[in-house]
Amino acid sequence: MRRLIVTEFMTLDGVVEAPGGEPTHPHSGWTIPFGTDALYAFKLREVLEAESLLLGRRTYQQFADAWPPREGEFADKMNAMPKAVATSRPAELTWNATALEAPIRSSVQTLKDGDGGPILVAGSASLVRSLLVWGLVDELRLLTYPVMVGGGIRLFPDDHEKWTFELAELTRFDSGAVLHTYRLAGS
Repeated sequence: MRRLIVTEFMTLDGVVEAPGGEPTHPHSGWTIPFGTDALYAFKLREVLEAESLLLGRRTYQQFADAWPPREGEFADKMNAMPKAVATSRPAELTWNATALEAPIRSSVQTLKDGDGGPILVAGSASLVRSLLVWGLVDELRLLTYPVMVGGGIRLFPDDHEKWTFELAELTRFDSGAVLHTYRLAGS
């Protein structure tokens, strides 16, 4: 069984929107001042360890526009990795991507039940909320930045369900960003 790993950039006030300069938020790019060599090395290791990406439609589109012209080890891996996309417009996919068939929940479970290495979910807040509710997330990596942006898209569902995770790792970067790695209890 493959592990499903969610990785997110998050502010202290829980916002995951526009971490890298996307035009959807007035404080877009809030991660940029906190980048360090150690943080970038972690993100490279994370991508190199993954076998495939699972993305929501909006994140897929942003990534498909951003990554193909880039060069280097990180970009090479991002561009080469197979991608599964939760979308209702499968005919528009390029960039080594295929659409998940409906229902999405069972398609993701089928991916997890297959052979291979970890499936990495980056961004994709709407998809991640569903994955959390469905209990399909094996590991949650929250890279929390020491900044508040006063509102925006948040990650966690508001469904009044209780899920218990175990802290598996805690890493503090020199910039003040902190990586919390959680695993679903019992997984």
